[in-house]
Amino acid sequence: MPAYRFWADYFRGAFAEAGHVCLEAPGCDWAEGLRLTDTAALGAWRSHTWERTVSWLRQEHARQPVDFFLGYLFPHQVLPPAIAELRGLGIPCVNFFCDNVREFRRIPESFHCFDLHWVPEHKAVPLYRHSGLPVLHAPMPCWVPPGWRRPVTAAEEIFPPGFVGTRDLQRENLFSTAIALGLKLELRGTGWDGSLPPTAQPTAGRSLAQQLRKQADFITANGWAAFARKCLTKVRPDPEPALDFRPYARPSPNDDDYWRVIRGSQVCIGVNRYPSLRFPFDRPDTYSRLRDVEAPMAGACYLTEWTEGIGELYDLGTEIETYRTPAELSSKVAELSADQPRRMKLRAAGQHRALCHHTIARTVDSIAGRLGAASGR
Repeated sequence: MPAYRFWADYFRGAFAEAGHVCLEAPGCDWAEGLRLTDTAALGAWRSHTWERTVSWLRQEHARQPVDFFLGYLFPHQVLPPAIAELRGLGIPCVNFFCDNVREFRRIPESFHCFDLHWVPEHKAVPLYRHSGLPVLHAPMPCWVPPGWRRPVTAAEEIFPPGFVGTRDLQRENLFSTAIALGLKLELRGTGWDGSLPPTAQPTAGRSLAQQLRKQADFITANGWAAFARKCLTKVRPDPEPALDFRPYARPSPNDDDYWRVIRGSQVCIGVNRYPSLRFPFDRPDTYSRLRDVEAPMAGACYLTEWTEGIGELYDLGTEIETYRTPAELSSKVAELSADQPRRMKLRAAGQHRALCHHTIARTVDSIAGRLGAASGR
């Protein structure tokens, strides 16, 4: 899945650079488990994939001990008996998951089988502790290719302030308000040029019992307030877009162009809010995202939306800057755009903090310490 490819690239690159041996069970397509929606097909995928994984790791572990298993697994991808088999072999099992705040009000039962949970969201840590699960609060896993880690020079600032990311209703509302207040920026990512993907169509032929079950599952996962908001969206027409974003849209960057844009923007903007029916539209929830590590690590002059825990990652105002409102976003972009010496200081300080304290290798060492592992394989 292209949207998830970078995670594998980041983990592999960081492990190799740190001198770890990264083993991946051959013939296992983990992304397939994210695509399947049919219950029977998903069950068959879990059985096949985990059988191959456990069998192969059993052989590898007998040949040379494996320090720990690390997965990035959604609840429906986990097969607890397979995790139990790995643990029975003496291989501790760790799961990284970064959509806790968006997805859960309580930790899924299928996650309870792991020895340790790598949790990057500050707000999600209490969820795991409330469930009595061992948790390591560590930054989002990010690895910037070495060629894009060098300090950014003034000559490389060739783009105006900008944001890279898919258009959604919360981002649309934030930027339309800030632009009306004077914000000048470029927008890169799916949808800003007006080519929004088609919305999913209702499933035909669903029985009343199936509809009621689906509604009950939604209420269990999100609560009654979210269900009420969902019902209102069906009877209330969708509002017209607040702004025509096409004049601000630029082509989406890929691969090396991505790093050029992140590093070369006068100000790289981060957005930590997200669409969710569990929260009122005008009071969105927030959590620290991958860009909060990725951009400073690449040397960006970074301005991100304030959220809980961001002050634990950086010295705000010295290493990165934050905003809380569209007005503050607009004013801080203007201030930073007019002050190149300050931008360069933020770039250097933020990059130093990220490369020294927020690396995957550092988190792997913390995991190994918690598990009593050698942190090599």
